[in-house]
Amino acid sequence: MIGSRPEQAVLSRGTDLSKTDETRAVIEGMVDGLNDHRIADIGEFFSQSFRWMGNTGCGTKNGLKEFQDNWQKPFQAAFTDKVCIDEARLYMGEWAAAFGRQEAVHSGEFMGVAASGKKVEIRYMDFWKVEDGKITDNWVMVDFPHVLAQLGHDVFNGEGWEAFDRGQQTPPQTGE
Repeated sequence: MIGSRPEQAVLSRGTDLSKTDETRAVIEGMVDGLNDHRIADIGEFFSQSFRWMGNTGCGTKNGLKEFQDNWQKPFQAAFTDKVCIDEARLYMGEWAAAFGRQEAVHSGEFMGVAASGKKVEIRYMDFWKVEDGKITDNWVMVDFPHVLAQLGHDVFNGEGWEAFDRGQQTPPQTGE
């Protein structure tokens, strides 16, 4: 990129590194709470006004009640016997991040796909902002195309770029 550059890392630039241990405790407790399938009292870890910002297919939830009603409850209805496994976690002041997978049974309707009883892997990445001992923001990426593929539905209709990984095709060139 030639010329001026966009400002980077604005949200995390001034993080207070002395808050790292507090952030770690909140996130570790919250993940345990999710693995215990807690809904009613999950506010122990989230501020009432926190924002949960997901990728397309997940939506945005403003506030604890929207998160409970429009994410936790439908998700637990679609996927039972769910366990969350963070494969890596990073902590820096008021910030935390993780990626991993959930293993669950597809036991309820999910995005128009009837319950199959199949065990599925649900991959995700999370970034959290913790203030005053509560999660105030949560940016989330959930790999729903991967989940749907396990249920026999290819959202890319055979046009996914995995074909490039196998050397079967060449990616389109941009003319550079």
